[in-house]
Amino acid sequence: MKPDLHRYLRSAREAMTWKLEGLSPYDVRRPLTPTGTNLLGLVKHLAAMEVGYFADTFGRPFGERFEWMGEDAEPNADMWATAEESVEDITGLYRRACAHADATIDALDLESTGEVPWWPPERRVVTLHLVLVHMIAETNRHAGHADIVRELVDGAAGLRPTNDNMPSVDWPTYHAKLERVARETEA
Repeated sequence: MKPDLHRYLRSAREAMTWKLEGLSPYDVRRPLTPTGTNLLGLVKHLAAMEVGYFADTFGRPFGERFEWMGEDAEPNADMWATAEESVEDITGLYRRACAHADATIDALDLESTGEVPWWPPERRVVTLHLVLVHMIAETNRHAGHADIVRELVDGAAGLRPTNDNMPSVDWPTYHAKLERVARETEA
């Protein structure tokens, strides 16, 4: 079971980082929703989550601290990259955080317990199994956000370069059809 869960987490991570490939520093930072969702911010956030859930929760220090996660940090500071934080800085941090998480996953049994300090007291004690499921959901949720944001940036869509998992469709015609159907419901 643990190898299956780990494989799903790794797959979601790969999908997430692929969404940044080939884009300019501007395009990976562009806020494309009213709440500021951007590709590099999603990766930065996920790096913090990997550390929080697989390092801090299980008492396995990561060795790097994030000023942007401190109590005096700006709200939502983990969801965007400053001009001083390069794409390489953030993706490198994510790779290091994932490698540390992988070491935790490899070292512990699924029944191993830890404590998530920011969760309510009645739910704080968790197992590696629960954290793996949580992080698969968290990473896939944000990969879904990244799918939409990347499509808005340059039209690229799909799961990964070798398997886009998309049907062969004339997308402009399909889009026009859906727009027409939506407008028909207003009448």
